[in-house]
Amino acid sequence: MITSFLLPSILLTAQLQNGCPIPSRNASLSLENRLSRFKRVELTGNLEQFTKGDLKAVNKLVEAAQLLDRVYIRQMAPGNDQLFDKLVECSKEQPELLQLFKLFRGPWDLVDQEEPFIEGVKARPDTANFYPPDMSKDEFESWLRTLSVEKRQEAEGFYHVIKRDERRNLYVVPYSVEYKDLLEPASKLLQEASNLVSDPSLGRFLSNRGRSFLTNEYLESELDWVNVSDKSPLEITVGPYETYDDKMNSYKASFEIFIHARDFESSALLKVFEESLPEVEAHLPIDEKYKNKQLRSTPIVVVNELFNGGDATVPMTAAYNLPNDEQAIKRGGSKLVIIKNVQERKFENILVKIAELLLDPEQMKYVNFEAFFNHILLHEVSHSNGPHETVQSPIVPIRSKLQEYHSTLEEAKADITGLFAAKLLSDKGSFKQVSMESFYVTYLASAFRSIRFGLNEAHGRGQAAQLNYLIDQGGFVYDSASERFRVDFLKIEKAVENLVKEIMVIQGDGEKYKAEKFLNTYGINRGYTKLALKKLENIPIDIQPRFTITESQFN
Repeated sequence: MITSFLLPSILLTAQLQNGCPIPSRNASLSLENRLSRFKRVELTGNLEQFTKGDLKAVNKLVEAAQLLDRVYIRQMAPGNDQLFDKLVECSKEQPELLQLFKLFRGPWDLVDQEEPFIEGVKARPDTANFYPPDMSKDEFESWLRTLSVEKRQEAEGFYHVIKRDERRNLYVVPYSVEYKDLLEPASKLLQEASNLVSDPSLGRFLSNRGRSFLTNEYLESELDWVNVSDKSPLEITVGPYETYDDKMNSYKASFEIFIHARDFESSALLKVFEESLPEVEAHLPIDEKYKNKQLRSTPIVVVNELFNGGDATVPMTAAYNLPNDEQAIKRGGSKLVIIKNVQERKFENILVKIAELLLDPEQMKYVNFEAFFNHILLHEVSHSNGPHETVQSPIVPIRSKLQEYHSTLEEAKADITGLFAAKLLSDKGSFKQVSMESFYVTYLASAFRSIRFGLNEAHGRGQAAQLNYLIDQGGFVYDSASERFRVDFLKIEKAVENLVKEIMVIQGDGEKYKAEKFLNTYGINRGYTKLALKKLENIPIDIQPRFTITESQFN
């Protein structure tokens, strides 16, 4: 018997059979095929460097991660948490549905144009669960104009949801109130972990971050995170950070947690990059007014991932540069975390196989892990380069002007600026074992790895835009006879410079129509890309982790 499972939302109406959700009948892929796209890998790190207190703290943090999973599931869409409960209840009848939900934290396939894989589920809402599902962008903008400066900052800020009262008027609710049932116990676990870890600076961050969950004030604990000692064997990132799920405005932050073991040896090797930001900024091919005058050296930490939770879906994060809060960056700068074991698994299981199918065989010799690793590093560092506020008065954060296009353009900027920085540093002799040919060719292969995440995902669409632009500029070449791609080493450097300039000028001008035009022109899959993606169908899209430090409901 098939019935409808009405969730507290106009957006999710899953159909049930014998009381359980069922797979979508018209889906483009079977459940088995969806799961097969993710290569199962083990992830661990060096636990010998941990004290007994550190290990006990990890157990507390894993418990907190499971709570933040629930927060993030709730953030993704109205009724999403009730759907998860139903899938857990029906796990014996539909184990594949539950496994897919755990991978994506929702009923939408995040690497297949967000197609629902549960019957009756509607399209993923641009509002996520940060705004009323029936609220339009025009209504939101009109409401903003009625608010005081303080209330408008909350409405446009990272840490408040927007709701309706009984008269359908909009109002703001702090995260600390909206998710109180989950954040209070998570806060307690962070406080307990803070008393167990061996490094005092990490303990201070965990303690203050736990308080942030209760007070909804995150600025000071953001600064504590940036200043965690490089002697700490544990590297913990926890809190509301990324805004990708707010597709309407890119304002609202999603909760995540990453539990890492620091790789001291690799971190020491990368100290040279911490001082590279100002030099890269000075050589950017843009007018002085677009350059960032408030750059700080970026601490770089290399880690191996032990566990994650919340906004940590597939495709797996390989690196991140945080915080995203502009005020925190102004006061304390940012920190770059490079996740080495995730990068290694992605390279060996995915990128090499993509290169073998799509690249000119003569250029395969240039594909190597060091180029892949160092470009991801430079990508994250390059988020700091270029304009972060508009150059014309009134000067405001770029994300507030570009809104739904901001995340995609920012990821594209970091990608291409990272490649520009690689050339600058290579000319100085910073890379002893990596040639620029390797950087360019490995970057080309990696473009298709990201595009496979889908054009609804910021990194995927950003890479599509770069690929098409660089082909139009002659830096990359598609040979229709062999159906393979190669780098034109004589043209690629200038093509990269042109793209850096185009993106940064769009950002600095803060004119949304320019961002829309650029992405509508280049952020698409042209014929050669569609053909290439077809050839990659039997290669995993990403990795699926099994964390050996412990077992969790999301393993």
